[in-house]
Amino acid sequence: MRRGRPYPIAKRVLLAGDAAHIHHSVGGQGLNTGLQDAVNLGWKLAQVIKDISPDSLLDTYHTERHPVAARVLRNTRAQIALLRRGDDGRKAARDVVAELLAMDEPRKRFGAMMSGLDIHYDLGEGHALLGRRMPDLDLMVDGQKLRLFTLLHSARGVLLNFGKRGGIDIAPWADRIKVVDADHDGAWELPAIGEVAAPKAVLVRPDGHVAWAGDESQRGLALTRWFGPGGA
Repeated sequence: MRRGRPYPIAKRVLLAGDAAHIHHSVGGQGLNTGLQDAVNLGWKLAQVIKDISPDSLLDTYHTERHPVAARVLRNTRAQIALLRRGDDGRKAARDVVAELLAMDEPRKRFGAMMSGLDIHYDLGEGHALLGRRMPDLDLMVDGQKLRLFTLLHSARGVLLNFGKRGGIDIAPWADRIKVVDADHDGAWELPAIGEVAAPKAVLVRPDGHVAWAGDESQRGLALTRWFGPGGA
């Protein structure tokens, strides 16, 4: 109570973040998870507040990030179990894990998992990139070298066109997505799955994950789903 009056009641409450976690900090996974939570939610929240996208866009935060947090809890519990002293069984388990991590493929897989670079949101069937974090490619844009992630600094979506220059028109979404005609030489390498085929075009969300790749018939659906109905 405040001078006999109740505090105002909030109509909507949003609780998100890493501050309340109770799992062990081993591996720094909580930090990675919290940062990715913030980047996943921030642009979605901004679009809903600005009435660009419906409230249902916020539901994708839970759908995408809750399984990630659950996996972090599982991983940290497993690591703590291995670190405990007291019996030969745990030592044997640690020795087995150490042997696995001495091998290239298991080490790469665990590295991608610990860093969160292997995260794959279920956005349906399609190109191997769909739902995964876009690799930070070296691009040529207007005759200049650019790292792909520098194009995300404005916190807008980016549609990369590797085909015919000016061949993609997304005028109804021009206020929220930047189209970039680019070139890239070399393989596209993802930490979790290795080399993937380069699509002719790819739509990257502000959080760095791929919303659409290459399939013309699905481009409009992806644009509307993640960036709201197109403007006039």
